Amino acid sequence: MRGRRAGIAHSDADLVEFLRRAGLPDAWELLDDPHWVEWQDGRPHEYDTTPPGHTDHGAVIG
Repeated sequence: MRGRRAGIAHSDADLVEFLRRAGLPDAWELLDDPHWVEWQDGRPHEYDTTPPGHTDHGAVIG
């Protein structure tokens, strides 16, 4: 947010919460807008559930 990381999202709901805290109440509508959300390390709406330091990537949820 504003050029700084807000945290690591583990679900769309987490991401919406980060955007809401930034003052964007209509955050669900912004998830697929590249002007607002930059998806990194994977495809949009897919989240790696592996705890840090583990090599098994486990299930991906979206």
